[in-house]
Amino acid sequence: MSNERVINFGAGPSALPTDVLEEATKGLLNFQGTGIGIAEISHRSKEFTAFLNDAESHIRTLLEVPPTHKILFTQGGGSGQFSSVVLNLLARHRLLHPELKDEERVMDYVVTGSWSKKAMEEARRLGRGRVNIAADARKYSKDGKAFDNIPAHDEYAFSADPALIYYCENETVDGVQFSDDLGSPAAFPFHKLQQGGLLPLVADYSSSFMSRPIPRLADHAVIFAGAQKNLGPAGLTILIVRQDCIVDVDAAAKLGAVPVPIMLSYKTLADSKSLYNTPSVLPIYIAGLVLQKMSAGGGLQVYAQSNRQKFEKVIAALKKGEEKGVFKGKVKEGSVSWMNIVFDVPGEGRLQGFLDGAAERKMKGLAGHRSVGGVRVSLYNAINQQDTDRLVEYMNEYAATVV
Repeated sequence: MSNERVINFGAGPSALPTDVLEEATKGLLNFQGTGIGIAEISHRSKEFTAFLNDAESHIRTLLEVPPTHKILFTQGGGSGQFSSVVLNLLARHRLLHPELKDEERVMDYVVTGSWSKKAMEEARRLGRGRVNIAADARKYSKDGKAFDNIPAHDEYAFSADPALIYYCENETVDGVQFSDDLGSPAAFPFHKLQQGGLLPLVADYSSSFMSRPIPRLADHAVIFAGAQKNLGPAGLTILIVRQDCIVDVDAAAKLGAVPVPIMLSYKTLADSKSLYNTPSVLPIYIAGLVLQKMSAGGGLQVYAQSNRQKFEKVIAALKKGEEKGVFKGKVKEGSVSWMNIVFDVPGEGRLQGFLDGAAERKMKGLAGHRSVGGVRVSLYNAINQQDTDRLVEYMNEYAATVV
């Protein structure tokens, strides 16, 4: 069996920095001189709790998280938060408005891709509150069915006093992302939200967390991210929760709210400093090493600049291929994700030929999600400029040889 590593363009679990993995192997055997491996050590040991606090500090500094927000570590992935945000924010809304009936509580969802659609469906499934689709990108797609755009700002219709306002910043499957330039028509329309007061704004940042700064972070009630994209292995979910959203869910239940399972309660996590039960110790360790590397490497702006450069290189190669009829992009210009660039390779057998050629060149993980097919290039932080250049070189070579 070969020990040679390939370039992993997979969408998640995805590539991690080689030097971090090498450092992590040391910790697997002996964590910080304890003589105990990180996968074996008590999560309540002073060494691990200090490491957890350090990881939290790096996140707060790198993202400029204000003191109004708690940083929490949990499990269950982004899909677990589809339920948690509904239950916690409906509990909050019940405490604020105990007189309202369930059908009078509204949850606003912006649906721009497969993941926000799943989140919206979970809100409907839980059934305590009415779901309002504030915007549905499919209406503005080429065929009325695809998720290929970020809707124009005029197309959003938010409720007056919703329990939550939900959006997914980057859609991993569909390759659609909100712009980080607030002047862009593809930016999230913060200006259309009710002004003044504490907004119940929820954002799924799973596939773009730590790739660039988060616009208007302080205006969010909850930001969550599965770590298995830019930060660490699967098994860890990171939350940034505004303190007014860390509510007594049991008090809300006495007023008629849905009882919240104890491990889904933000108050449980906050009160226990993310250590109510055994957390994902090994994923936290590897994510913490990545955070240390990011801080030592110049901070988030350095990574944002690099990610922009990688994106621009791949987009340039994609456009060259489109001019020759070899490639076909799936997302409207202006809405294309930095993290997950999706496109088709039209023609009988050509998609598989492209993927096979990439594999021969030690580039894997390029097949699109099973629900949409095609190619998906995931450019997470651990994919460096050299890795990107190798892919671009292959894309250009492939486009030149296809007739």
